[in-house]
Amino acid sequence: MNETTSWLCTLAVDLGGTKVEAALVRGGTVLAGTRHRTPTGRAADAAALTAAVEDVVRRTLASRPAAARIDGAGIGSAGPVDRHAGTISPLNLPVADFPLAAVVSETLREVVREDVPVTLALDGTCIALAEARHGAARDVASSVSMVVSTGVGGGIVLNGDVVPGDSGNAGHVGQLRLSATAPVDSAREDTVEEIASGPASVRWAQAQGWTGETGEDLSRDAAAGDGLARAAIVRSATAVGQGIASMGALLDVRRYVIGGGFSFVSDDYVQLVQDAARAAAVLPASHVTEVVRAELGGDAPLVGAACLATP
Repeated sequence: MNETTSWLCTLAVDLGGTKVEAALVRGGTVLAGTRHRTPTGRAADAAALTAAVEDVVRRTLASRPAAARIDGAGIGSAGPVDRHAGTISPLNLPVADFPLAAVVSETLREVVREDVPVTLALDGTCIALAEARHGAARDVASSVSMVVSTGVGGGIVLNGDVVPGDSGNAGHVGQLRLSATAPVDSAREDTVEEIASGPASVRWAQAQGWTGETGEDLSRDAAAGDGLARAAIVRSATAVGQGIASMGALLDVRRYVIGGGFSFVSDDYVQLVQDAARAAAVLPASHVTEVVRAELGGDAPLVGAACLATP
């Protein structure tokens, strides 16, 4: 390849409970025609997961423009992760210590015929990094990004630097506890995730007598004036806001970015979260907490994974 006409891009990989996805990213933009995905799921053992990862990486590399050179690879994954060992043990997949970084690295080497540096992080870390560099937190030095969906996750950026934690699992904001005294039946029952996620909100509403089945049903019924559906949405946003109030006291961060499918359950969900965060705040600085909607949507995990490789 003529080095004078080539240009650099980054391989980004995002692995979750239902699919693994890969794309090429340049300057915070996913390159058109390079994005590919393969289903995973709870039945995906190590062999199936290896095949799925290899498949999307090979298809993405095969679709790269002729002049494109790969300068690095970033991987975001459901956790827990071990960023030092390059392994993952996702709670929603039947694998433990899966060598994800090595699978990506070896596939890259086979295709591009050279060693390419590979960096692994928690998917929430990647989303936070993407929104901090290219999205709704690009104008501030510190931010926390949260995803409210089938689960609740997130990531932390302080003074421009992503916070991975000792093992790579910092930012699991969905596991913040909201009650120290109420009796619970499991270790996770009083967490932000078990109160605020889409499935948790549906279960709570059903327990109160609501007859719908999905988050979409909650959204529709609340918009139509159903009090129970609306109460479930407010309950979710309040839990997220209370979690933010705790994080604000701990981290002294003002900007919080909210994304994820369930955060669209009502037009005022982000405002509800901000109101709850300010109402629950103890320290003066937290009374001016800013809660904003994420800007990058479904591109954030891949854009953030690419950011790992381009500090």
